[in-house]
Amino acid sequence: MSSMILRGRVAAKLPDNIDTDIIYPGRYLNITDREKTPEHLFELAYPEIKANLKPGEFIVGGKNFGCGSSREQATAAIKYAGVGAVIAVSFARIFFRNSINLGLPVVVSPAAVAHLEAGDEIEIDLASGRIAKAGAKDFYSAAPLDPRAVELLNAGGLIPYLKKKHAAA
Repeated sequence: MSSMILRGRVAAKLPDNIDTDIIYPGRYLNITDREKTPEHLFELAYPEIKANLKPGEFIVGGKNFGCGSSREQATAAIKYAGVGAVIAVSFARIFFRNSINLGLPVVVSPAAVAHLEAGDEIEIDLASGRIAKAGAKDFYSAAPLDPRAVELLNAGGLIPYLKKKHAAA
């Protein structure tokens, strides 16, 4: 299993039950170009996140992040806005799977969520399930991702993974 280390700043910390309509409002579901979805990321409830977000930064959420409808556009909006990963206490099952399939790292870590704040510089080891603040020796445990999920993330998502796999065959 290959390791995947991510480093960056926590851009925002959100509460529990951030649903897909908060992430990506339903009125924009007619936009089919995934790369245009970030234009409406958190537009209704947290427009400051998109305004201040820099590529590679992280979003921290509470319980049940990505609940609500199973719209893939919510994941696409986060990924194509350049978010490096989402760390949460828990994720809605379909949002979690959509994220892995699109190549957006998602990390389950109640311990990290309890201690992280916007502005913290952190390092995430997806394979071992460790999150540490920059310069700290201690770390917060996270659920390590399945080796197949890490493989999909390293490839950039399910479609790039399958294209590479079938090109080699």
